[in-house]
Parts: sequence; C-alpha cells; structure tokens
Amino acid sequence: MTQSGRLVRTIAREPAPQRDGLAGRVHERLVEDLDVRALDQLPAGERHAHVEAAVARVLAELAPAVAGVVRQDVITEVVDEILGFGPIQPLLDDPDITEIMVNGPSEVFYEREGMLYVSAVRFRDAEHIRRIADRITGPLGRRLDESSPMVDARLPDGSRVNVVLPPIAVHSPTITVRKFRTDRYDIEDLVSIGTVTREVAGFLRACVVSKVNIVISGGTGSGKTTFLNALSAFIPRQERVVTIEDPMEIRLRQPHVVTLEARPSAGEGGGEVTQRDLVRNALRMRPDRIIVGEVRSGEAFDMMQAMNTGHEGSITTVHSNSPRDALSRIENMVLMAGFELPALAIRQQMASALHLVVQISRMIDGTRRVTAVTEVVGLEGDIVAIQDVFKFADQALDRDGRVSGRLEPTGVRPRFADRFPAFGVSEDWIEPPSVGGAVGIAL
Repeated sequence: MTQSGRLVRTIAREPAPQRDGLAGRVHERLVEDLDVRALDQLPAGERHAHVEAAVARVLAELAPAVAGVVRQDVITEVVDEILGFGPIQPLLDDPDITEIMVNGPSEVFYEREGMLYVSAVRFRDAEHIRRIADRITGPLGRRLDESSPMVDARLPDGSRVNVVLPPIAVHSPTITVRKFRTDRYDIEDLVSIGTVTREVAGFLRACVVSKVNIVISGGTGSGKTTFLNALSAFIPRQERVVTIEDPMEIRLRQPHVVTLEARPSAGEGGGEVTQRDLVRNALRMRPDRIIVGEVRSGEAFDMMQAMNTGHEGSITTVHSNSPRDALSRIENMVLMAGFELPALAIRQQMASALHLVVQISRMIDGTRRVTAVTEVVGLEGDIVAIQDVFKFADQALDRDGRVSGRLEPTGVRPRFADRFPAFGVSEDWIEPPSVGGAVGIAL
C-alpha cells in the first residue's frame, strides 16, 4: 500500500474489542470517582501511582477475572487516557517514532526512520479524538472550537501539534504531531548516516565561521531544522546569537543565546507577535547573528535587511524544492507581505544579502540528503544568478528501494571563499576554529 508516493507498512495486532470496552467502562467510573483538582496538586510520580492504584481497584470490582497481560494493558490504557494523551501516548513515548498522524478513529499512522506505518492504535469514535485534542490544546491556552477549527501548538516537550476539527476536516477531527527529538544530531552524526559528506561538512563549517549568510532549503520533513541545529555548532562561542522561531525548535550550544518565539493572536484580545515583529526587535538587541527558524512571510525582507546591515553569518530555512525555488519563494514572500517594491529592487536585495543555499531533500526511501550547495553569485541583468558548488550526482534506486548517489564538487570556486580561515577537515574539525588543522578545502 502506498500513501503520497511512499511505502506504507502495516504492523498487525489482534483486535481486542473486549479489552477496549472494559477500558472505556473503567475510565467512565474513574471520571466519577477521581477528584481531578486534588490529583493536579500531586507531584507527577505520585499522581501516576495514585491513578494506577485507582484503576486497579476499579478493574478488580468490574472484572475480577481479568488478569495477566490483558489486565496490565487495560490499566496502562486507562492511565494514559487520564494522565496522558490517550491511545497515542505509547507512540509519543517511543523514541524512534518521529511523527504521529491521526486521520480518524481507526486510521492512525506513524513515521519511523522516514517510513510510514499503519498503527494498531484505535480511538473509540470521533468524539474520543476531540477529547484528546482538547486535552492537548487546553493547557496551552489555545482556542479550539467551530469558530477556530485549526490550531498549531507546541507540547511541553517541544513537539509540534496540529489539530483540525470538522467541518474543515470533513470526516473526523485530525491530530498531527511532529515529535521533538531529545537526542539532537550534530554534523558528525549527519556525516555518519549519509546526509552530508565530510568534505561538504568541512566546507559549510568554513562558511559559518566566515559569516556567510546561509539559507537552508527543503520540503516538509526534509530535516531543515535538524541541519540548521547541526550547523549552529560551528558558530564561535563568543558571539551573541538571537534565534526567532514559530514554534521553538532550535537548540544552540553557545553560551550567549537569546531565544524569541512568535505568539498567535489570543482571539478578540489580540496580542499577536509575529516573526517579523521579532526580527525587527532583534536588531535592537545587539546580535552578532540572527537565526530565523523558518521564513514564511514579510520577515523575509527584514531578515535580508539585517544580513545587509552588519549581521552577516545569519541563517534561516525556507520551504522549497530547489535553490532556484528558494529564491523565488523569498521574493514572493516579500511581495505578498505588501511591500510596494519593484521586483528588481527585491532581487538586488537578495543578491546582496544571500550568499549560499543548502538544499536538503527527503528521498523516496525516507533518507534525508543534502542534494545541492549553491552559491548566490549576484545580479545578472534582472535575474539572480546562482551556481552549484556541490551537486548530488548519479542518483539511482537499488533493488532494496534505497537511493544511491554522491554529493560531488562541481569544480566551481565560490566568490566568498577568499575570506575562509586557514583550517580544514581534520580529526577535530567540529571544534572551534582556533583548533589547528591543515587546509583541507580544495576550491
């Protein structure tokens, strides 16, 4: 079975309607018996033990014959229903699962290692999904009803969640969770799994240290933020960095980092703070570099202004399928934001502010690869000229459905390479540039 052109594998499990029905009865009984306010006063560990004991007690009354694995499954299911996020809690707890997609009561998918799988998880009905959606968004202060049927939010652990209610979601409420990784990848990890080659990683390290302005381009789920996090390790520790996101995902290791997060409108009360507001405010915060998690609108123009006014070495990401598309999208963002500027003026700004576009793609086998590293050369006539410095070549699909190919240099020497420091790829290449090492970048 395929979905969106990608392989979907089904993991089967024996249905257990009797167990599910019993869990529902136990849950209904506990809703009547438990004092929720008193429960909220308990520490997390005690709260879990208290609810588990209460579930076991009610289960012994309602179904004394139930024992063994079935009994433990019912207890776990009810505890997750009361303290967690119901049926999807086991998927949230699995560190190998990166995304969870609830399309309907009996349609739950998850992603592991870039591949989609059908889960055996089931909701009782659409109302059950709605209750879990309310539990997710309620503590976050986000409004979710027929007048506001779509919500983007962030869970306490940093995971991103999107909820859509009927009638927008025609058949059922939907929940999509992109989980936040606690074990962040560094460049060495990305080299080892084949996302980028060591040669290109060394080149990008030189770019970051040399304050080259970088745009990381890619589609949804291609790993743009992960790659940005990895590149950020090369920013010298003595610099002041301001990060701007919606929602917060970047985690820098530098000691001098200020994190700003956009805020949506609080209904009729207003209170919205956009990324553009934050970019403009960041200019007053004496940053050495500004990192915007993803440009989506008018902040693209302010970001380029910052890059052109003493904040070189800034990094951002953009949704697009190629370096050329990335530049077109940025231009369109500026135009759609209402700036009354001729296209040529915007392109002049882009040609001056942007130095490098790193294209990262999600392959059909689920792997993420850097497929192009492209220099923004400048303006030629009324076109922003670009040239590939590295390009993914000889792409092919083997018998196992895996993508093969190589990220190779094109022989082009970028114009900004003259400012590269005298260091290269060596045993300690991830350390700050003060660590020695022979020049290993052949350009």
